[in-house]
Formats: sequence, C-alpha cells, structure tokens
Amino acid sequence: MVIYTVRRGDSLYTIGRQFGVTAQKLAQDNQIPNPDQLALGQTIVIAVDSIRHTIAPGESLFTIARRYGTTVGQILEVNPEVTNPAAIYPGQVIIVPVPDQKLGSIDVNGYAFPTITQNVLAATLPHLTYISPFSYEVRPDGSIAPINDNQMIESARAQNVAPLMVITNIEEGGSFSSDLGRTILTNQQVQTTLLNNVVQTLQDKNYYGLDIDFEYIYPDDREAYNRFLRRVVDRLRPLGYTVTTALAPKTRADQPGLLYEAHDYAFHGATVDHVILMTYEWGYTYSPPRAVAPLNLVEEVLQYAVTEIPSEKILMGIPNYGYNWTLPFVQGSAAQTISHTAAVNLALREGAEIQFDQEAQSPFFNYYDDQGREHEVWFEDARSIEAKLALVDQYNLGGVSYWTVNSFFPQNWLVLESMYNVNKVI
Repeated sequence: MVIYTVRRGDSLYTIGRQFGVTAQKLAQDNQIPNPDQLALGQTIVIAVDSIRHTIAPGESLFTIARRYGTTVGQILEVNPEVTNPAAIYPGQVIIVPVPDQKLGSIDVNGYAFPTITQNVLAATLPHLTYISPFSYEVRPDGSIAPINDNQMIESARAQNVAPLMVITNIEEGGSFSSDLGRTILTNQQVQTTLLNNVVQTLQDKNYYGLDIDFEYIYPDDREAYNRFLRRVVDRLRPLGYTVTTALAPKTRADQPGLLYEAHDYAFHGATVDHVILMTYEWGYTYSPPRAVAPLNLVEEVLQYAVTEIPSEKILMGIPNYGYNWTLPFVQGSAAQTISHTAAVNLALREGAEIQFDQEAQSPFFNYYDDQGREHEVWFEDARSIEAKLALVDQYNLGGVSYWTVNSFFPQNWLVLESMYNVNKVI
C-alpha cells in the first residue's frame, strides 16, 4: 500500500501510470466521485505491492527506501541488475517493493446509530469485530428506552460481527445526565431492575456483550460506579457475556473535571473485558478550530492508560468525522460536523489546498464561503489514520473503536486492512 498526496497537475491517470494502476481502480478503491477532479493535498490510497520508480537527481537507494517504507536490501533483491547501489543514475527505472506488512491482529469496534443505511452497514461490517448500536438510554426507574437495532444485529451476525448492547446515562431527548447517573449508581433497586432488563435484552436480541457508556458522573460517585461495575460483571460474566466500558481520555489519575474524575482507569482495567478510550473531541462543536484527535495528545492518553490498564484490553477511539468552523471563532458558536469524504469534496469545490499539521498528524484547510466568511476545516485522511493505527502496535493495544461508522470512509478501511488482520470472535 502507498499513500499518495495529490500535487498540482496530478490526475488519477498520471498517478495511476506512475504506480502501474488504472485510474478506474484508484477511483473505485478511494470512492472518488469524479476521477477528473482532485483536491490539492488530498490523499489517494494505492493498493500495490510494488511500483516502478524513476530515479531523480540526488536520490539514493537509501532515500528511496525511506520514502516508500522499505529497505535497500529489499530493493536490491527485486532489481538484480543493480550490482552497485552507489552507481544508480537519474532516469534509471527500478522496481520498489511496497508489500503490506501486517503488524498483527486487532479488535475493531464501530459505534453505529440505528439510522445507518444498509449500504454503509454492508460495506463496513467485513472490517469489524464488534458493532455497538447506540444506545439504550437508562431511565430513572431502571427501565431502558428501546431502539430499532434488530436489522443491525441480524446483519452483523451474518457477517460474523459481534453486536454489543450499549447503555448510557442519557436522558430521553436530552444529553448525558450526572443526576441520572447518580440515581442509577446509588439505588440498589434501580440497579436490580436495570440488570434484569439488560439480561433480558441481551438474550432477546442475541447480543454478544454489554458496553457501558456512563459519562459526566459526579466525582463523589466514583466508588459507586466501581461497585456497580463489579455487580454488572458478576451478573453477566457467568452468563457468557462480555463487559466493556467507555472512558474519558485521561492523562493522570487525578485529572480534574466532571468528565474525568469518576472514571477509575485502574479499576475498570482490572474488572471489565475491554475499555474504549474516547481519544477524540479535543476539537469539538464549541471549541476553537483544531484537530479532533491530535496524535500527540492521543499518545499522551495512551502513555498514561497503559500504566493502569492491561494494554491488550484497550481499544483506542478514532473519530470518523471532522468539523467545519466559521472564523473568526466566537465563544459559544458551533462548528458543523462533516464527514471525511465530504471535507475533501468541499476542499475541491472551494479550490482549497489541504494542508497537513505534522504535530497533530491531521489534515486541515481554509476557504471563504459565498458570504465572504472564512472557514477552517479539520478532518482525517489516510495519513492521519495510518499514524493513529501505528500507535496500536507501538503500545500493544487490543485494537480500535470508531465513533461512528454511520458514514463510509473507504480510505480508513484500506489502511487498516493493510496494517492489521481484524479479529472475529463469532
């Protein structure tokens, strides 16, 4: 696999000719709607195991090997006519091997709203270990609001993807509620009712396990949350169900803030089967423009997390969305959510050149709308996905979890499948 960044004057035809691939295949693999139009700076994933490279002035086999992620030895192996590595010359054509080097097998979870289309679901399921329909909202009496998840579960199991039931402390028609969380975590009768309803749903819907996504829990309910988790595991594990929790992205145990304080990394790591780290939303709807999941900040979370949680239990969160901010940023103003493919199409339509932030390892661009207002857009591309997925191997994580898979991002799956085998548990 090669990730190519579009330069001025490029077309799918010229790119394909350079790598020995047809423009039609590049368009199909990357789902490019108009093969004749490319945005400056957009990435193209090229599924090849070798390329023909014309040596440019100043290049050496070492610099060529580094550029394509291979070695001088591997280049010499497929170019027996090159007997003296120091004697290559400009204009000489050599074969450069770029085979996929799998880093291992990982678990891949995808959260999905029930509104996901059948086309997107069908295209996504082959790349998943788990799918997590979002979500069953817990009511103050321990009952749970139903969701339309039957078709998703049926389709998932047909593709050997394990469905996880998700419960949240989201108020019906609202958002995450600290008060609702307290009601659930401090009332034993409510918990008994909730657990009975969870078990019934797991059995009736043919779920594989449970994912608990309780957020904005009051700090002084931390131990109550831990006790609740122990009770859930003691009830579900003998029945053969797994238990997963979603955790805020912390960098230290005593990190202040309502989102963080009640999430006890060490206890969750010792108690449940998997934890999903929500390593995104540094750039969010009401923030100033910035990367949604800057690699340097994601890595800070992982550096702490692996000291508290067995690394193989950790699924690192990856955002499957970006944001479009209007400038100048005004506190309280809202950015627009945008899919990664829509972001590239927007850059193309506006004639914007996509830039790449090296520290955040994230793409972005600026443009002016019809009213003369400046915009800044941050999203993910093949480069940023590759950088994030490399952290899974670096920190020996169990895998990744996408929020959400409701929009299809073909480059993500091309990159993931080139780097890892995806586990199947059913």
